[in-house]
Amino acid sequence: MRKQLSKNWLTSQFWLRFLIIILLVIGVFFRFVNIDKKIYWGDEVFSSLRISGYLQSEMNEQLSNGSLLTIKDLSKYQYPNSERNTIDTIKGVILEDSQILPLYILMTRFWVQHFGDSVAAVRSFSAFTSLFTFPFIYLLCKELFGSSLIGWMAIALVAVSPVHVVYAQEARAYSLWIVATLISSLALLRAMRLKTKVSWCIYAATLVLGFYTHLFFTLVAFAQGIYVVVIERFRLTKTSIYYLFSSLAGFITFAPWVWIIINNPQPAAVAWANAKQTFFGSVTRWAGIYSRTFLDLGISPSDPGKLKLALIPFILIIFAIVFYSIYVLCRRTPKKVWLFVLTLIGSVGLPLLVTDFVFQKRYATTRYTLPSVLGIQLAVAYLFTTKLTSISPQVWQKKLWSIVVFIVITGGVISCSLNSQAQIWWNKLPEGYHEFPKIANIISQGNQPLLISDDSIIPSIQVLGHLVDRKVQFQIVKKNHLPEITNGFTDIFLFNCSDYLKAGIEKIYSSKLQQINPLLWKLTKST
Repeated sequence: MRKQLSKNWLTSQFWLRFLIIILLVIGVFFRFVNIDKKIYWGDEVFSSLRISGYLQSEMNEQLSNGSLLTIKDLSKYQYPNSERNTIDTIKGVILEDSQILPLYILMTRFWVQHFGDSVAAVRSFSAFTSLFTFPFIYLLCKELFGSSLIGWMAIALVAVSPVHVVYAQEARAYSLWIVATLISSLALLRAMRLKTKVSWCIYAATLVLGFYTHLFFTLVAFAQGIYVVVIERFRLTKTSIYYLFSSLAGFITFAPWVWIIINNPQPAAVAWANAKQTFFGSVTRWAGIYSRTFLDLGISPSDPGKLKLALIPFILIIFAIVFYSIYVLCRRTPKKVWLFVLTLIGSVGLPLLVTDFVFQKRYATTRYTLPSVLGIQLAVAYLFTTKLTSISPQVWQKKLWSIVVFIVITGGVISCSLNSQAQIWWNKLPEGYHEFPKIANIISQGNQPLLISDDSIIPSIQVLGHLVDRKVQFQIVKKNHLPEITNGFTDIFLFNCSDYLKAGIEKIYSSKLQQINPLLWKLTKST
Protein backbone atom coordinates (compact mmCIF):
# COMPACT_ATOMS: atom_id res chain seq x y z
CA MET A 1 0.00 0.00 0.00
CA ARG A 2 2.79 2.42 0.95
CA LYS A 3 4.67 1.61 -2.28
CA GLN A 4 1.54 2.29 -4.30
CA LEU A 5 1.03 5.66 -2.60
CA SER A 6 4.68 6.54 -3.18
CA LYS A 7 4.39 5.61 -6.85
CA ASN A 8 1.23 7.71 -7.26
CA TRP A 9 2.96 10.63 -5.55
CA LEU A 10 5.92 10.50 -7.96
CA THR A 11 3.54 10.27 -10.92
CA SER A 12 1.62 13.31 -9.71
CA GLN A 13 4.90 15.22 -9.37
CA PHE A 14 5.79 14.43 -12.99
CA TRP A 15 2.43 15.56 -14.37
CA LEU A 16 2.44 18.64 -12.15
CA ARG A 17 5.78 19.77 -13.56
CA PHE A 18 4.63 19.01 -17.11
CA LEU A 19 1.48 21.10 -16.75
CA ILE A 20 3.44 23.94 -15.16
CA ILE A 21 5.83 24.03 -18.12
CA ILE A 22 2.82 24.43 -20.41
CA LEU A 23 1.53 27.27 -18.22
CA LEU A 24 4.97 28.87 -18.34
CA VAL A 25 4.89 28.87 -22.15
CA ILE A 26 1.38 30.35 -22.08
CA GLY A 27 2.52 33.03 -19.62
CA VAL A 28 5.46 34.05 -21.83
CA PHE A 29 3.12 34.22 -24.82
CA PHE A 30 0.68 36.54 -23.01
CA ARG A 31 3.50 38.88 -22.04
CA PHE A 32 4.39 39.60 -25.67
CA VAL A 33 1.21 39.05 -27.69
CA ASN A 34 -0.42 42.29 -28.94
CA ILE A 35 2.03 44.26 -26.81
CA ASP A 36 1.50 47.37 -28.95
CA LYS A 37 -2.28 47.08 -29.19
CA LYS A 38 -3.23 48.96 -26.05
CA ILE A 39 -3.31 52.73 -25.84
CA TYR A 40 0.03 54.30 -24.92
CA TRP A 41 -1.38 56.23 -21.99
CA GLY A 42 -0.30 59.18 -19.85
CA ASP A 43 2.21 57.50 -17.54
CA GLU A 44 3.91 55.84 -20.49
CA VAL A 45 4.29 59.06 -22.48
CA PHE A 46 5.90 60.57 -19.38
CA SER A 47 8.32 57.62 -19.35
CA SER A 48 9.11 58.25 -23.01
CA LEU A 49 9.68 61.97 -22.36
CA ARG A 50 12.22 61.08 -19.69
CA ILE A 51 13.87 58.53 -22.04
CA SER A 52 14.21 61.20 -24.74
CA GLY A 53 16.29 63.42 -22.45
CA TYR A 54 14.17 66.54 -23.01
CA LEU A 55 12.56 68.57 -20.27
CA GLN A 56 8.81 69.04 -20.32
CA SER A 57 9.34 72.79 -20.08
CA GLU A 58 11.54 72.68 -23.22
CA MET A 59 8.96 70.66 -25.11
CA ASN A 60 6.10 72.99 -24.14
CA GLU A 61 8.07 76.04 -25.18
CA GLN A 62 9.09 74.61 -28.54
CA LEU A 63 5.76 73.06 -29.53
CA SER A 64 3.17 75.50 -28.15
CA ASN A 65 3.99 78.38 -30.48
CA GLY A 66 1.23 77.81 -33.03
CA SER A 67 3.45 76.37 -35.77
CA LEU A 68 2.42 73.34 -37.79
CA LEU A 69 3.67 70.07 -36.32
CA THR A 70 3.96 66.55 -37.70
CA ILE A 71 4.04 63.24 -35.87
CA LYS A 72 7.82 63.34 -36.27
CA ASP A 73 7.96 66.66 -34.40
CA LEU A 74 6.04 65.14 -31.49
CA SER A 75 8.09 61.94 -31.53
CA LYS A 76 11.27 63.94 -31.02
CA TYR A 77 10.21 64.23 -27.37
CA GLN A 78 9.31 60.56 -26.98
CA TYR A 79 12.43 58.71 -28.11
CA PRO A 80 16.21 59.06 -27.83
CA ASN A 81 17.95 61.12 -30.51
CA SER A 82 21.37 62.63 -31.14
CA GLU A 83 20.45 65.97 -29.56
CA ARG A 84 20.17 64.54 -26.04
CA ASN A 85 22.42 62.07 -24.22
CA THR A 86 22.24 60.00 -21.05
CA ILE A 87 23.25 62.96 -18.89
CA ASP A 88 20.25 64.89 -20.22
CA THR A 89 18.02 61.96 -19.33
CA ILE A 90 19.26 61.95 -15.73
CA LYS A 91 18.90 65.74 -15.61
CA GLY A 92 15.27 65.50 -16.73
CA VAL A 93 14.46 62.95 -14.02
CA ILE A 94 16.18 65.06 -11.35
CA LEU A 95 14.51 68.35 -12.26
CA GLU A 96 11.00 67.23 -13.20
CA ASP A 97 10.41 63.65 -11.97
CA SER A 98 12.61 63.10 -8.93
CA GLN A 99 10.13 60.59 -7.44
CA ILE A 100 10.65 58.39 -10.53
CA LEU A 101 13.89 56.53 -9.85
CA PRO A 102 16.35 56.60 -12.76
CA LEU A 103 17.39 52.94 -13.19
CA TYR A 104 14.42 51.86 -15.31
CA ILE A 105 14.59 55.01 -17.45
CA LEU A 106 18.29 54.54 -18.19
CA MET A 107 17.94 50.84 -18.95
CA THR A 108 14.98 51.44 -21.25
CA ARG A 109 16.84 54.22 -23.06
CA PHE A 110 19.66 51.78 -23.75
CA TRP A 111 17.13 49.13 -24.87
CA VAL A 112 15.34 51.50 -27.26
CA GLN A 113 18.61 52.68 -28.79
CA HIS A 114 19.41 49.09 -29.73
CA PHE A 115 15.98 47.58 -30.52
CA GLY A 116 13.99 50.46 -32.01
CA ASP A 117 11.60 53.11 -30.80
CA SER A 118 8.19 51.63 -31.60
CA VAL A 119 5.62 51.19 -28.85
CA ALA A 120 6.22 47.45 -29.00
CA ALA A 121 9.98 47.94 -28.62
CA VAL A 122 9.64 50.28 -25.63
CA ARG A 123 7.18 48.01 -23.83
CA SER A 124 9.14 44.87 -24.69
CA PHE A 125 11.81 45.85 -22.16
CA SER A 126 9.26 45.44 -19.36
CA ALA A 127 8.07 42.16 -20.88
CA PHE A 128 11.65 40.89 -21.16
CA THR A 129 12.41 41.97 -17.59
CA SER A 130 9.31 40.16 -16.31
CA LEU A 131 10.74 36.85 -17.56
CA PHE A 132 13.34 37.01 -14.78
CA THR A 133 10.46 36.69 -12.32
CA PHE A 134 10.28 32.96 -13.10
CA PRO A 135 13.81 31.84 -12.15
CA PHE A 136 14.05 34.14 -9.14
CA ILE A 137 10.71 33.17 -7.60
CA TYR A 138 11.72 29.53 -8.11
CA LEU A 139 15.05 30.09 -6.36
CA LEU A 140 13.34 32.07 -3.60
CA CYS A 141 10.93 29.18 -2.96
CA LYS A 142 13.81 26.69 -2.81
CA GLU A 143 15.64 28.93 -0.34
CA LEU A 144 12.56 29.65 1.74
CA PHE A 145 10.69 26.34 1.69
CA GLY A 146 13.46 23.96 0.65
CA SER A 147 11.15 22.63 -2.08
CA SER A 148 11.50 22.78 -5.86
CA LEU A 149 7.85 21.76 -6.29
CA ILE A 150 6.63 24.86 -4.47
CA GLY A 151 8.93 26.84 -6.76
CA TRP A 152 7.29 25.26 -9.79
CA MET A 153 3.84 26.03 -8.44
CA ALA A 154 4.85 29.66 -7.80
CA ILE A 155 6.04 29.88 -11.41
CA ALA A 156 2.64 28.61 -12.59
CA LEU A 157 0.76 31.17 -10.52
CA VAL A 158 2.98 34.05 -11.65
CA ALA A 159 2.95 32.93 -15.31
CA VAL A 160 -0.81 33.42 -15.72
CA SER A 161 -1.30 36.00 -12.98
CA PRO A 162 -3.26 38.86 -14.60
CA VAL A 163 -1.49 41.57 -12.62
CA HIS A 164 1.97 40.34 -13.68
CA VAL A 165 0.94 40.26 -17.34
CA VAL A 166 -0.64 43.73 -17.14
CA TYR A 167 2.55 45.37 -15.89
CA ALA A 168 4.78 43.27 -18.14
CA GLN A 169 3.19 45.19 -21.03
CA GLU A 170 3.56 48.69 -19.62
CA ALA A 171 6.44 51.10 -20.18
CA ARG A 172 6.98 51.67 -16.47
CA ALA A 173 9.32 50.28 -13.80
CA TYR A 174 6.92 47.81 -12.15
CA SER A 175 8.26 44.59 -13.70
CA LEU A 176 11.77 45.65 -12.76
CA TRP A 177 10.54 46.37 -9.22
CA ILE A 178 9.07 42.87 -8.95
CA VAL A 179 12.35 41.30 -10.04
CA ALA A 180 14.37 43.56 -7.70
CA THR A 181 12.13 42.54 -4.78
CA LEU A 182 12.63 38.84 -5.53
CA ILE A 183 16.40 39.18 -5.96
CA SER A 184 16.76 41.14 -2.73
CA SER A 185 14.58 38.67 -0.82
CA LEU A 186 16.60 35.73 -2.13
CA ALA A 187 19.89 37.47 -1.32
CA LEU A 188 18.78 38.20 2.23
CA LEU A 189 17.76 34.62 2.96
CA ARG A 190 20.98 33.25 1.46
CA ALA A 191 23.08 35.71 3.46
CA MET A 192 21.33 34.72 6.69
CA ARG A 193 21.98 31.06 5.92
CA LEU A 194 25.55 31.29 4.61
CA LYS A 195 26.69 34.06 7.00
CA THR A 196 29.60 35.03 4.72
CA LYS A 197 30.87 38.49 3.89
CA VAL A 198 30.41 37.87 0.18
CA SER A 199 26.74 36.93 0.58
CA TRP A 200 26.08 40.07 2.63
CA CYS A 201 27.84 42.21 0.03
CA ILE A 202 25.56 40.70 -2.61
CA TYR A 203 22.55 41.59 -0.45
CA ALA A 204 23.80 45.19 -0.15
CA ALA A 205 24.08 45.35 -3.94
CA THR A 206 20.49 44.13 -4.34
CA LEU A 207 19.36 46.93 -2.01
CA VAL A 208 20.95 49.46 -4.36
CA LEU A 209 19.16 47.81 -7.29
CA GLY A 210 15.82 48.07 -5.49
CA PHE A 211 16.30 51.61 -4.15
CA TYR A 212 17.01 52.98 -7.62
CA THR A 213 14.09 51.07 -9.17
CA HIS A 214 11.09 52.24 -7.13
CA LEU A 215 10.66 54.58 -4.20
CA PHE A 216 8.43 52.10 -2.32
CA PHE A 217 11.25 49.58 -2.26
CA THR A 218 12.32 51.44 0.88
CA LEU A 219 9.26 49.88 2.55
CA VAL A 220 10.34 46.43 1.38
CA ALA A 221 13.83 47.03 2.79
CA PHE A 222 12.33 48.21 6.08
CA ALA A 223 10.20 45.04 6.29
CA GLN A 224 13.31 42.94 5.65
CA GLY A 225 14.95 44.70 8.59
CA ILE A 226 12.00 43.84 10.83
CA TYR A 227 12.31 40.22 9.71
CA VAL A 228 16.01 40.04 10.61
CA VAL A 229 15.47 41.70 14.01
CA VAL A 230 12.64 39.34 14.96
CA ILE A 231 14.42 36.20 13.74
CA GLU A 232 17.52 37.20 15.70
CA ARG A 233 15.29 37.84 18.76
CA PHE A 234 16.30 41.50 19.05
CA ARG A 235 19.87 40.51 19.88
CA LEU A 236 23.09 41.94 18.43
CA THR A 237 24.26 38.73 16.79
CA LYS A 238 26.75 38.24 13.98
CA THR A 239 23.85 38.10 11.51
CA SER A 240 22.39 41.32 12.91
CA ILE A 241 25.73 43.11 12.62
CA TYR A 242 26.26 41.95 9.04
CA TYR A 243 22.73 43.03 8.21
CA LEU A 244 23.25 46.49 9.71
CA PHE A 245 26.44 47.05 7.72
CA SER A 246 24.84 45.78 4.48
CA SER A 247 21.70 47.87 4.85
CA LEU A 248 23.76 50.91 5.84
CA ALA A 249 25.87 50.51 2.70
CA GLY A 250 22.71 50.27 0.60
CA PHE A 251 21.15 53.34 2.19
CA ILE A 252 24.35 55.38 1.82
CA THR A 253 24.35 54.76 -1.93
CA PHE A 254 20.71 55.89 -2.07
CA ALA A 255 21.28 58.99 0.09
CA PRO A 256 22.21 61.26 -2.87
CA TRP A 257 18.88 60.58 -4.52
CA VAL A 258 17.02 61.16 -1.25
CA TRP A 259 18.69 64.57 -1.17
CA ILE A 260 17.52 65.17 -4.75
CA ILE A 261 13.92 64.25 -3.87
CA ILE A 262 13.98 66.60 -0.85
CA ASN A 263 15.37 69.49 -2.90
CA ASN A 264 13.22 68.84 -5.99
CA PRO A 265 9.84 67.71 -4.66
CA GLN A 266 7.12 66.98 -7.19
CA PRO A 267 3.83 67.29 -5.24
CA ALA A 268 1.78 67.56 -8.43
CA ALA A 269 2.87 64.04 -9.42
CA VAL A 270 0.93 62.52 -6.49
CA ALA A 271 -1.85 65.09 -6.23
CA TRP A 272 -4.33 62.46 -7.44
CA ALA A 273 -3.82 60.53 -4.18
CA ASN A 274 -5.05 63.42 -2.02
CA ALA A 275 -8.66 62.95 -3.09
CA LYS A 276 -10.87 61.89 -0.20
CA GLN A 277 -12.26 58.38 -0.33
CA THR A 278 -15.12 56.85 1.64
CA PHE A 279 -14.77 53.68 3.68
CA PHE A 280 -16.83 51.76 1.13
CA GLY A 281 -14.69 53.17 -1.68
CA SER A 282 -11.54 51.98 0.07
CA VAL A 283 -12.99 48.50 0.62
CA THR A 284 -13.96 48.25 -3.05
CA ARG A 285 -10.54 49.47 -4.11
CA TRP A 286 -8.66 46.96 -1.96
CA ALA A 287 -10.92 44.11 -3.04
CA GLY A 288 -10.03 44.88 -6.64
CA ILE A 289 -6.32 45.26 -5.91
CA TYR A 290 -5.82 41.80 -4.42
CA SER A 291 -8.39 39.87 -6.44
CA ARG A 292 -6.57 40.89 -9.64
CA THR A 293 -3.73 38.65 -8.50
CA PHE A 294 -5.80 35.72 -9.78
CA LEU A 295 -8.82 37.14 -11.66
CA ASP A 296 -9.07 40.29 -13.78
CA LEU A 297 -11.97 40.90 -16.15
CA GLY A 298 -10.95 44.48 -16.90
CA ILE A 299 -13.43 46.17 -14.58
CA SER A 300 -12.23 49.59 -13.44
CA PRO A 301 -13.43 51.88 -10.60
CA SER A 302 -15.46 53.92 -13.10
CA ASP A 303 -17.51 50.92 -14.32
CA PRO A 304 -21.15 50.48 -13.22
CA GLY A 305 -21.81 49.06 -9.75
CA LYS A 306 -23.71 46.09 -11.17
CA LEU A 307 -20.53 44.73 -12.74
CA LYS A 308 -18.70 45.01 -9.43
CA LEU A 309 -21.54 43.29 -7.56
CA ALA A 310 -21.39 40.38 -10.00
CA LEU A 311 -17.75 39.85 -9.04
CA ILE A 312 -18.39 39.66 -5.28
CA PRO A 313 -18.74 35.82 -5.12
CA PHE A 314 -15.46 35.37 -7.02
CA ILE A 315 -13.66 37.94 -4.87
CA LEU A 316 -14.87 36.24 -1.69
CA ILE A 317 -13.57 32.88 -2.95
CA ILE A 318 -10.19 34.42 -3.79
CA PHE A 319 -9.90 36.06 -0.37
CA ALA A 320 -10.93 32.79 1.31
CA ILE A 321 -8.10 30.98 -0.50
CA VAL A 322 -5.61 33.72 0.41
CA PHE A 323 -6.51 33.79 4.10
CA TYR A 324 -6.55 29.99 4.32
CA SER A 325 -3.14 29.89 2.61
CA ILE A 326 -1.73 32.25 5.22
CA TYR A 327 -3.34 30.21 8.01
CA VAL A 328 -1.87 26.93 6.74
CA LEU A 329 1.51 28.57 6.20
CA CYS A 330 1.62 29.87 9.77
CA ARG A 331 0.49 26.53 11.21
CA ARG A 332 2.77 24.21 9.26
CA THR A 333 6.01 26.06 8.60
CA PRO A 334 8.78 27.31 10.90
CA LYS A 335 8.76 30.89 12.11
CA LYS A 336 11.54 31.92 9.71
CA VAL A 337 9.33 30.87 6.78
CA TRP A 338 5.92 32.26 7.68
CA LEU A 339 7.33 35.47 9.14
CA PHE A 340 9.21 36.20 5.91
CA VAL A 341 6.04 35.81 3.84
CA LEU A 342 3.99 37.93 6.24
CA THR A 343 6.56 40.74 6.29
CA LEU A 344 6.65 40.71 2.48
CA ILE A 345 2.85 40.95 2.32
CA GLY A 346 2.78 43.74 4.89
CA SER A 347 5.82 45.65 3.61
CA VAL A 348 3.85 47.89 1.27
CA GLY A 349 0.33 46.65 1.93
CA LEU A 350 0.14 47.67 5.59
CA PRO A 351 1.33 51.30 5.23
CA LEU A 352 -1.00 51.85 2.26
CA LEU A 353 -3.88 50.19 4.13
CA VAL A 354 -3.43 52.58 7.06
CA THR A 355 -3.13 55.57 4.73
CA ASP A 356 -6.33 54.65 2.92
CA PHE A 357 -8.57 53.75 5.84
CA VAL A 358 -7.25 56.04 8.58
CA PHE A 359 -6.45 59.15 6.55
CA GLN A 360 -9.10 58.52 3.86
CA LYS A 361 -6.59 58.84 1.02
CA ARG A 362 -6.32 56.76 -2.13
CA TYR A 363 -2.62 55.98 -2.43
CA ALA A 364 -3.31 52.27 -2.75
CA THR A 365 -3.27 51.10 -6.33
CA THR A 366 -2.46 47.69 -7.73
CA ARG A 367 0.92 48.84 -9.03
CA TYR A 368 2.03 49.98 -5.57
CA THR A 369 1.13 46.70 -3.85
CA LEU A 370 3.15 44.35 -6.07
CA PRO A 371 5.48 43.13 -3.26
CA SER A 372 2.36 42.20 -1.27
CA VAL A 373 1.08 40.31 -4.31
CA LEU A 374 4.34 38.33 -4.40
CA GLY A 375 3.91 37.39 -0.73
CA ILE A 376 0.35 36.22 -1.35
CA GLN A 377 1.46 34.11 -4.30
CA LEU A 378 4.18 32.45 -2.17
CA ALA A 379 1.58 31.52 0.45
CA VAL A 380 -0.88 30.18 -2.13
CA ALA A 381 1.89 28.25 -3.91
CA TYR A 382 2.74 26.54 -0.62
CA LEU A 383 -0.91 25.66 0.03
CA PHE A 384 -1.58 24.28 -3.45
CA THR A 385 1.61 22.24 -3.56
CA THR A 386 1.12 20.65 -0.16
CA LYS A 387 -2.50 19.78 -0.95
CA LEU A 388 -1.78 18.32 -4.38
CA THR A 389 1.27 16.27 -3.39
CA SER A 390 0.13 15.14 0.03
CA ILE A 391 0.42 11.36 0.55
CA SER A 392 -3.06 11.08 1.96
CA PRO A 393 -5.45 8.14 1.74
CA GLN A 394 -8.37 10.61 1.50
CA VAL A 395 -8.56 10.86 -2.27
CA TRP A 396 -11.55 13.21 -2.24
CA GLN A 397 -9.46 15.96 -0.61
CA LYS A 398 -6.84 15.81 -3.32
CA LYS A 399 -9.55 15.88 -6.01
CA LEU A 400 -11.20 18.87 -4.33
CA TRP A 401 -7.94 20.81 -4.25
CA SER A 402 -7.18 19.79 -7.83
CA ILE A 403 -10.47 21.44 -8.81
CA VAL A 404 -9.60 24.57 -6.81
CA VAL A 405 -6.17 24.85 -8.46
CA PHE A 406 -7.75 24.26 -11.88
CA ILE A 407 -10.30 27.04 -11.30
CA VAL A 408 -7.65 29.52 -10.11
CA ILE A 409 -5.36 28.77 -13.06
CA THR A 410 -8.26 28.89 -15.53
CA GLY A 411 -9.35 32.25 -14.11
CA GLY A 412 -5.85 33.57 -14.76
CA VAL A 413 -5.75 32.24 -18.32
CA ILE A 414 -9.18 33.70 -19.12
CA SER A 415 -8.17 37.05 -17.62
CA CYS A 416 -4.96 37.18 -19.67
CA SER A 417 -6.88 36.20 -22.83
CA LEU A 418 -9.36 39.06 -22.38
CA ASN A 419 -6.56 41.47 -21.64
CA SER A 420 -4.63 40.47 -24.76
CA GLN A 421 -7.55 41.44 -27.02
CA ALA A 422 -8.46 44.77 -25.41
CA GLN A 423 -7.32 48.20 -26.60
CA ILE A 424 -7.70 49.80 -23.19
CA TRP A 425 -7.61 48.11 -19.77
CA TRP A 426 -8.29 49.30 -16.24
CA ASN A 427 -4.63 50.26 -15.66
CA LYS A 428 -4.72 52.69 -18.62
CA LEU A 429 -7.13 55.04 -16.80
CA PRO A 430 -10.12 54.25 -19.06
CA GLU A 431 -12.23 57.00 -17.49
CA GLY A 432 -9.72 59.51 -18.86
CA TYR A 433 -8.69 57.93 -22.15
CA HIS A 434 -11.60 55.78 -23.36
CA GLU A 435 -12.54 58.38 -26.01
CA PHE A 436 -9.03 58.73 -27.42
CA PRO A 437 -9.04 55.73 -29.80
CA LYS A 438 -12.38 56.91 -31.26
CA ILE A 439 -11.07 60.46 -31.63
CA ALA A 440 -7.89 59.25 -33.32
CA ASN A 441 -9.92 57.15 -35.76
CA ILE A 442 -12.18 60.09 -36.69
CA ILE A 443 -9.25 62.46 -37.24
CA SER A 444 -7.26 59.92 -39.26
CA GLN A 445 -10.14 59.43 -41.71
CA GLY A 446 -9.63 62.94 -43.14
CA ASN A 447 -7.60 63.41 -46.31
CA GLN A 448 -5.43 66.25 -44.94
CA PRO A 449 -6.46 66.64 -41.32
CA LEU A 450 -5.32 69.33 -38.89
CA LEU A 451 -5.78 69.09 -35.12
CA ILE A 452 -5.77 72.33 -33.12
CA SER A 453 -5.57 72.47 -29.35
CA ASP A 454 -4.47 74.51 -26.36
CA ASP A 455 -4.49 71.44 -24.13
CA SER A 456 -1.42 69.98 -22.40
CA ILE A 457 1.05 68.33 -24.76
CA ILE A 458 1.89 65.84 -22.02
CA PRO A 459 0.00 63.67 -21.76
CA SER A 460 -3.05 64.36 -23.96
CA ILE A 461 -1.51 65.45 -27.27
CA GLN A 462 1.29 62.90 -27.08
CA VAL A 463 -1.22 60.10 -26.37
CA LEU A 464 -3.08 61.10 -29.53
CA GLY A 465 0.23 61.32 -31.38
CA HIS A 466 0.72 57.58 -30.79
CA LEU A 467 -2.78 56.80 -32.12
CA VAL A 468 -3.40 58.95 -35.21
CA ASP A 469 -2.22 58.38 -38.77
CA ARG A 470 1.10 59.98 -39.74
CA LYS A 471 -0.63 62.32 -42.19
CA VAL A 472 -2.29 64.21 -39.32
CA GLN A 473 -0.74 67.57 -38.48
CA PHE A 474 -1.03 69.48 -35.22
CA GLN A 475 -1.22 73.12 -34.24
CA ILE A 476 -0.79 73.78 -30.53
CA VAL A 477 -1.19 77.22 -28.98
CA LYS A 478 -0.86 78.52 -25.45
CA LYS A 479 -3.91 79.45 -23.39
CA ASN A 480 -5.64 82.65 -24.53
CA HIS A 481 -3.88 82.53 -27.91
CA LEU A 482 -5.38 81.90 -31.35
CA PRO A 483 -3.69 80.02 -34.22
CA GLU A 484 -3.24 81.19 -37.80
CA ILE A 485 -4.88 78.46 -39.87
CA THR A 486 -3.24 77.99 -43.27
CA ASN A 487 -4.96 76.73 -46.41
CA GLY A 488 -4.68 73.21 -47.72
CA PHE A 489 -6.38 71.24 -44.95
CA THR A 490 -9.54 69.33 -45.81
CA ASP A 491 -10.58 68.60 -42.21
CA ILE A 492 -9.89 70.84 -39.22
CA PHE A 493 -10.55 69.58 -35.69
CA LEU A 494 -10.34 71.15 -32.25
CA PHE A 495 -9.40 68.89 -29.37
CA ASN A 496 -10.25 69.48 -25.71
CA CYS A 497 -9.77 73.21 -26.13
CA SER A 498 -10.82 76.24 -24.09
CA ASP A 499 -13.95 78.30 -24.71
CA TYR A 500 -11.66 81.18 -25.70
CA LEU A 501 -10.12 79.15 -28.52
CA LYS A 502 -13.47 77.85 -29.77
CA ALA A 503 -15.14 81.27 -29.76
CA GLY A 504 -12.12 82.96 -31.33
CA ILE A 505 -11.87 80.52 -34.23
CA GLU A 506 -15.58 80.75 -34.97
CA LYS A 507 -15.39 84.54 -35.03
CA ILE A 508 -12.14 85.09 -36.94
CA TYR A 509 -12.69 82.42 -39.56
CA SER A 510 -16.45 82.91 -39.90
CA SER A 511 -17.01 79.24 -39.21
CA LYS A 512 -19.10 76.99 -37.02
CA LEU A 513 -17.92 74.23 -34.71
CA GLN A 514 -19.73 70.92 -34.84
CA GLN A 515 -19.29 68.92 -31.63
CA ILE A 516 -18.49 65.30 -32.40
CA ASN A 517 -17.95 64.08 -28.83
CA PRO A 518 -17.17 65.69 -25.46
CA LEU A 519 -13.53 66.28 -26.46
CA LEU A 520 -13.66 66.86 -30.21
CA TRP A 521 -15.11 69.56 -32.49
CA LYS A 522 -14.96 69.92 -36.27
CA LEU A 523 -14.68 73.25 -38.06
CA THR A 524 -17.31 73.80 -40.76
CA LYS A 525 -17.97 76.79 -42.99
CA SER A 526 -20.90 79.00 -42.05
CA THR A 527 -23.79 78.96 -44.53
